[in-house]
Amino acid sequence: MNKHLNKQQGLTLILALILLVLLTLIVITSVNMTKGSLQTVGNMQQRNEAYSAAQETIAEVISSTRFIDTPDDALPSPCNGVPNTKCVDTNADGKADVAIKLAKPPTCSKVQAVKTAKLDLAKEQDVGCVVGQQQNFGTAGAATGASLCSDSVWEIQAEATDVVTEAKVEITQGVAVRVSNDAVSTQCP
Repeated sequence: MNKHLNKQQGLTLILALILLVLLTLIVITSVNMTKGSLQTVGNMQQRNEAYSAAQETIAEVISSTRFIDTPDDALPSPCNGVPNTKCVDTNADGKADVAIKLAKPPTCSKVQAVKTAKLDLAKEQDVGCVVGQQQNFGTAGAATGASLCSDSVWEIQAEATDVVTEAKVEITQGVAVRVSNDAVSTQCP
């Protein structure tokens, strides 16, 4: 009877070792899956920061007429002196975390003349599109219906790259801008 009991104790040891190996494999698999998930979340965070920096840069570009007047130098403070680039510090450590460049200079894709009848003289941008004539209180171009302005549509492409992870985002955005007809031939051919 004693021999039979010894055989059972050996079997218990083997089963315990097998269960320990299985438990170890489950823990290792869980750690690897968690690590992969953390890397994915980190990459998405870097991508989102790059996306936000690109959006911020496009907003800066379209907030002034500089992109119309000098499309090859649309950003006022370029990164490292390179035109149409910007460096953004996303974590406030004093170092650039995201490098943004305009993929190409802003380009004018469409121009359409604005008719005088479509102008709203209560809006500041429309007041400059008409010239009053005191003799007949008319508007210059009234006979043809044309005003002194045209509506233009511009395309701006920004490419943002995270300096560390090299996560990259490309954004294309259009913006409509009213320009003088004098500027159409030079700024929006």
